[in-house]
Amino acid sequence: MKKLALTILLLIAFLPQLQAQKYACVNTDYIMRQMPEYNQVLNKLNKYITEWKGELDGKQQEVDELRERYQQEAYLLPDNLKQRRQDEINSKETELRNLQRQRFSAGGDLDQKRAELLKPVQDRVYNAIERIAREKSYAFVFDKAASNTVLYVGEKYDISNQVLEMLGIKPGSNTESATSSPGSNSANKGASSSSGSNSNAGRNNSKKEIR
Repeated sequence: MKKLALTILLLIAFLPQLQAQKYACVNTDYIMRQMPEYNQVLNKLNKYITEWKGELDGKQQEVDELRERYQQEAYLLPDNLKQRRQDEINSKETELRNLQRQRFSAGGDLDQKRAELLKPVQDRVYNAIERIAREKSYAFVFDKAASNTVLYVGEKYDISNQVLEMLGIKPGSNTESATSSPGSNSANKGASSSSGSNSNAGRNNSKKEIR
């Protein structure tokens, strides 16, 4: 609430300057969801997720088999062998947890791969926005998808469809991915963003939704 109040005060303070300059708004989430390259990125990320989840499932199965075999044979084993088998199970469980963190934690392999694959798509969008802004002398271009404080923008100020046309894409052509319209403030910032959620040490290796 304090952040919103501060933003409003700043807008009021700079209102005279803003009125003297041209500005516009875009929704980069809406724009990227209509780009074929964006969908290709999603497909690649989902392949990585499937591969890494299979890797974790395999290691979890290995832990389960070691534990089951130990439980079946424990009453026959001397104490020193019991301890050795328990240490082996604990080591495998630690290895599994570390791999889960490496793949799906914040800043992990999935986040890094997303950033790497999305950068060319983002660069195309930002370059198109910059070109339109220069051609039409916009002093400011706000991104509704990246701001929680932009509560409303008049439709005439939203140049998202102009950016798509600059990219050679017909607005609304990709109806499956274009889940948000230029007039909506989408919450899908992660596409510019993951991730993968951390899996529990059990079988629940969950995937982070790609945005």
